[in-house]
Parts: sequence; structure tokens; C-alpha cells
Amino acid sequence: MQREQLGTRIGFIFMSASCAIGLGNIWRFPFLAGTYGGGLFLVIFIACMLLLGLPIMAMEFSVGRASQKSIIRSFNELQPQGTKWSIFGWVGMIGNYILMMFYCVVAGWMAYYFVKMVRGDLAGATPDQVGASFGGLLGNPGLLIGWDVGIVLAGLLVCALGLRKSVERVTKIMMSGLMIILIVLAIHGFTLPNAGAGLKFLFVPNFEVLKEHSIFTIIFAAMGQAFFSLSIGMGSMAIFGSYIGKERRLFGESVYVGSLDLAVSILSGIVMFTAISAYTLNPAAGPGLVFVTLPNVFANMPAGRFWGSMFFLFISFAAFTTVIAVFENLVACLMDKFGWSRIKASVVNIPIVILGGLPIVLGFNVWEHINFGKEGWVFLDLYDFILSNNILPLGSLVYILFCMIKKGWGWENFIAEVNTGDGLRFPTNIKWYFTYILPVAIIVIFVMGYINMFR
Repeated sequence: MQREQLGTRIGFIFMSASCAIGLGNIWRFPFLAGTYGGGLFLVIFIACMLLLGLPIMAMEFSVGRASQKSIIRSFNELQPQGTKWSIFGWVGMIGNYILMMFYCVVAGWMAYYFVKMVRGDLAGATPDQVGASFGGLLGNPGLLIGWDVGIVLAGLLVCALGLRKSVERVTKIMMSGLMIILIVLAIHGFTLPNAGAGLKFLFVPNFEVLKEHSIFTIIFAAMGQAFFSLSIGMGSMAIFGSYIGKERRLFGESVYVGSLDLAVSILSGIVMFTAISAYTLNPAAGPGLVFVTLPNVFANMPAGRFWGSMFFLFISFAAFTTVIAVFENLVACLMDKFGWSRIKASVVNIPIVILGGLPIVLGFNVWEHINFGKEGWVFLDLYDFILSNNILPLGSLVYILFCMIKKGWGWENFIAEVNTGDGLRFPTNIKWYFTYILPVAIIVIFVMGYINMFR
């Protein structure tokens, strides 16, 4: 069967960016930046994107384009005879399922809050009432399941209708809308009182944070965020490499995608921290920054109902484009592995993702007494830990070794693929960095994840 192809280069860039751009940029980045000192975290995060994220993304794109397969089959096509790299295909596919199981639940929260903002449910609410609203959502399993099922069905419907005429087209529209709304929100942030303090917090390194957190903790958090933000290490990017031709060099395309991802993170930080500074709230509010702190801002801001609706529409677009992109990977995996039609592969994924997400939903209410690792960790934290602290870093290490060593695909084959076409060349004179430095950095991320879990 001939491989489906995306219709345009911008379609490839937007599809890849939509997989990377999502809750990691808009929810996870701001609360990590708020926790770890703003500007200092941002500088380290940018360095991690450049030194860790973009090279691995180029490797994923290359494996996908050379194999013309999804994660479940790509290593089979390229591995030397007698080797077992293909085992990781299953691990990568499981990682994509874990991501969708908790991502669709949280994406449902975003859509729910958009509806609340449009209806004006939080207009004039007190801080306690705003906090109680989020607590009420988490404590209602029926409501959580309903929104989760809605997100899953909508995402897989887009995938079932076709790559070019549905997935690519919907992603282009939503990514364009996302960027327009985000820029409008950022411009509005500059007009808020005391916006300068928020911008200073985000862009000027504050070394006072080192009194509370070690520099190694901040580096670890930034490295982990780079992997999560770019969705690298589980084949989410390889699938889009398999959908494009040989016209463009893949490192240049990685830079475009990474730049869009970074821009959204920074603009999201501007939106959030200017609003927080305007109302003298705590930027280190943690995961509740989006669902408690910001709704408090919108509840008391002039025209807050409009700006709150715009914000949660933007964040819903970002979440849903990622849902579509990762579901596309899962649909392609089942098509590649079993030869199923696109519609059948989409339908089969529905119960898998919904049933897999039930523990996350119930972990906030019916099963709230069940904790993991650190005190207070619920199923959402467990799923996130399995993915972010295990599959993503170890998967990235697999891609590096596969592209580097002779018993894998090998450096020469990788360089020939990544540098085919026009555009920015992948550097060929720093093989030592990918052989010795990058693998060690990833192993440090993996070990530090467990140290922080049990500390």
C-alpha cells in the first residue's frame, strides 16, 4: 500500500508543531517557570531545546522518512538483520497511548472552562468560589468522563476522515487560529497595569530562586520540559517524517517546528505573568495556575468574560491539535501493523483510550484514597511520571543510539537522510557530542526523575 503524503510543506510544519504545541507549552511551561524563577528557567530551557531537543527531533523525522512507517514498524524497516531495535516500537506506541489517556482528560478540562467563561459562570466570583469550581469539576466523575469521551470521539473522527482532507486541513485552521488568538492575548497583556513586573519575572534571571531550589533541580526540570514540550522519544514526530518527501533537509524543518514551539511557550508566559502581576498573585501557584489563579484574574478583570473566553478557546485549540496529531500516530500504528483501514483503526482506538483514562478520572474522586510515590500523587501523576520520566528520555536515548552506532541504523545512513534536500544542514563534525555528551545528559534526566520522586 502506498504511503499517504501530506499535501504541503506548511501542512507538515503545522502538523509537527501541533503535536509539540499543547498543554506542555501553555500549562506545564508557565507553572514550571513560575516555580523555578522565571527568567533563569527560561534561559536553561532554551539551551535544552537547542542542545537536546532539536537534534533528537531531527533523528525522529529521519527514521520516519527513511522507513515510511510509524513507530510500530519504523525500526523493523531500518535495523540490521538479527538486531532487536523493533522492540522499542511497542514501547513507543504504549507511550502514545498513555499520553492520550491523560491528555484527553485534561483537554476536557480546557473545553469545560471555555464553556464556563462564555456563559459567564465565574464573573465576579470570589477566589474561594473559583477554587471550589475547579474542585467541583474534579469531584464529578460523570462530568469528567463526559468531556473526556467528547474529546476522544472528536479527535478520532478527524483522523478517520483522512490525512489530507481532514487531519491536515483541520490542523492548519486550528493552528492559525491558535497563533492569532495568542498574539492578541499577548498584546493585551502588555496593556495591563504592572505588566512590566510580569515581563521582568519571565525574561530576567532571578538567582534568588537558588536559595529554594538547587541549580541541578532547575536544570532537570528544564530538560524534562524540553522533552515533554517537543513530544520527542516515542515516535510522535517520526510519523510526520513518514508523510513527507525528500525536498527539504530535516534539521531545518526541526528548527522551524522548535521555533514555533518555543514562541508559543514564551507568548503563553507573557499572557500569564502579565495578568498575574497586574493582580499581584503568586506566579509559583503550580499546576493550579491555569484553573484557579488565572480564572481569578478573569473573574475580576474588566471585560474578563471576553478575555477569559479567548484564553480558554486558545488553550482548547492547542490541546485539541495535539490530540489530533497523537491520535494520527496511533491510527497509523494500527494501519501499519495490521493492515487495517483508517476508519477501523480509528474506531478500535476509542475504547482503548477511554477505558485507559478511567483511572485518571476516578483518581480525583472515587479512588482519591489511592496514592503513588510522593504523598498526594494520584493516577494522573503516575501516568505522567511513566511517560515524562521514563518513556520520553529512554526513547530519546534509543533514537540517538540507533542513529549513531553500526549495530543500529548508523551515523552515515542518518546523515545521508537528514541532509537530503534543501535547507539547513545537520552538523556532521560533532559526532562526539552525540556519542558521549547527549546520552549522558539523558541518563542524568532519567536518574534525577527517580531521585526527585522518592526525595
